[in-house]
Amino acid sequence: MARARIIPVFVPHLGCPNECVFCDQKRISGSPSPASGRDVDAALMQARERGQTGGELAFYGGSFTAVGSALQEELLAAAQPYRDDGTICSIRLSTRPDAVDERTLERLRRYGVRTVELGAQSMFDDVLAANRRGHTAADTARAAALVKAAGLKLVLQMMTGLPGSDRDRDVQTARRIIALAPDGARIYPTVIVKGTALEEMWRAGTYKEHTVSDAVAVCADILPLFEAAGIPVIRLGLNPTEELSAGGAVAGAYHPALGQLVRSEILRRQAAGLLRDVPAGAAVSLGVRPERLADMTGQHRSNIAALTAEFSLGSLAIVPVETAGNGPVLVDVRV
Repeated sequence: MARARIIPVFVPHLGCPNECVFCDQKRISGSPSPASGRDVDAALMQARERGQTGGELAFYGGSFTAVGSALQEELLAAAQPYRDDGTICSIRLSTRPDAVDERTLERLRRYGVRTVELGAQSMFDDVLAANRRGHTAADTARAAALVKAAGLKLVLQMMTGLPGSDRDRDVQTARRIIALAPDGARIYPTVIVKGTALEEMWRAGTYKEHTVSDAVAVCADILPLFEAAGIPVIRLGLNPTEELSAGGAVAGAYHPALGQLVRSEILRRQAAGLLRDVPAGAAVSLGVRPERLADMTGQHRSNIAALTAEFSLGSLAIVPVETAGNGPVLVDVRV
């Protein structure tokens, strides 16, 4: 999915009728208050003054279509002059699966919305209930079909490590989301945000932390499924904010480079398959495309250290190979 320059407007908790156990949209979005038409105008005027054109206005952080139609129209109407002059070429927004119907989608189309992101989070009803989502997996499937029928691009968001879920259920959720044929996906491993019900559950011992290591392992299972289906994952992990980094994220899978950790783990697994029959003590060279060198090496050379120890190698070098495919290739083995 081609991505235009994003001009974000945050609408924390706007329109959401539920308080999900993991949610504090103000901390997650970094914005303390809901947006208004004036905020939209200010963000787009700033983009225009900077000479930015052809961008995409993105309403993030809330359930856009769950608010009253008057406020929806205020926010969308404020963008229209900038759509007319080319500052933006389209609009995207996030919302709940149970806040989508044909009339609402027609309004969005009329105002130039091109992409609708639905917070599916899980495709298991008991997990959704345990997290106070207030909608079902069937709501997600129905809303996804409506968005596609309206001719809009569909992005589905899922979470890993939620209360009531596990690694197998997270993988099954990914498969069920893929079956809905979205144009893109976001994967958000669970972060324990300060002041949420999930923090209370964690401190009380009724919820086990979904660590960075846990998230890397399950996302390394999931990401190849989306790639095999031709569905781009446009975000993996929460976008770092000053609020979260300064203590708003008290535990869980919060890491500024989570996506790279996952890609490194996928390559480590692939490399392990190539090294199984290599004699102990061998000097090995593995090749990857130049742009994947850092991922194959791993942060702080972690993949080199792990593979060298696992297979008792004398040495392991990672070298660029222009003709390599998506994974590593065995270039040289010297005993």
